[in-house]
Amino acid sequence: MNTESTGHQKYYVPESSSIPIIFAVAMLFFGVGAADAVMGKGTTLLFMGIVAVVSTMAYWWSVVIRESQAGLDTPQLNTSYVYGMAWFIFSEVMFFGAFFGALFYIRTFSISWLGGEGPTAKGLAGELLWPDFEATWPPMITPEESLLGDQAVTKGPDENMYLHSIKSLATWLPLYNTVVLLTSSATVHFAHMALKDNNRKRFNFWLGVTVALAFIFVILQAVEYYEAYSHLGLTLNTGVYGTTFFMLTGFHGMHVLIGGIFLATQLTRSTGFNHFTDKEHFGFEAASWYWHFVDVVWVCLFLFVYIL
Repeated sequence: MNTESTGHQKYYVPESSSIPIIFAVAMLFFGVGAADAVMGKGTTLLFMGIVAVVSTMAYWWSVVIRESQAGLDTPQLNTSYVYGMAWFIFSEVMFFGAFFGALFYIRTFSISWLGGEGPTAKGLAGELLWPDFEATWPPMITPEESLLGDQAVTKGPDENMYLHSIKSLATWLPLYNTVVLLTSSATVHFAHMALKDNNRKRFNFWLGVTVALAFIFVILQAVEYYEAYSHLGLTLNTGVYGTTFFMLTGFHGMHVLIGGIFLATQLTRSTGFNHFTDKEHFGFEAASWYWHFVDVVWVCLFLFVYIL
């Protein structure tokens, strides 16, 4: 059919490929390996799955990049990339929304019900499940530990990651994490503006600064976790507070690491292969969208996990 007579754009259809099947098998190894690791059956299969997944994704993306550099992408195909990245970020919003929702439910409903408030049936929950429970946030022990009485490892009010006084502000790691991540959001924007101005040198500089800040954040969070485990006794098993704290900040830290690798890949493409122009740079734009999303999630974490 003549595309000129119909008014439709040509849509590039790639040749047959076995990559999707290989990727599905790699994900199977990864899933089974993760289950084995959780069950204590070893981590060999998990590491094999991780290597297979990362290798397959790297090769698959390299194929997509070569197709783009060859001029095979049409405006219609580029639009599908935009929608695909938008839906991916939306799925990540729902992912973190579930964890923030759990934190909201615990603090708003569960704490008060265990403390005896609410309807009669819910008020009795505290007497049945945790008779000596005090309705204060954060709870640092579990019901089982509360039954041990004096034998329990008590957790004091200072054994959490909140800011306890203005005097400790200078050594409060979450503040430095926030400054680093918000600064990186500005630098990636500067890089975007430089690319639109077709200034590759300035683009590489600001993108390089962003990548450095990303990994500085990961290092600072590792130090924060060391402080929590070694000096505060705050672990995943430290009541519901420890669980929600490490789940939210841990998954966010993983996203920061992934985003840093994403941005570092774009920096390598620019410095090593002269990819991207002022008009064609969706790879970088997708990475910058993801990075801004990570920054917004951290602002919510800083507010709801560290401040309120």
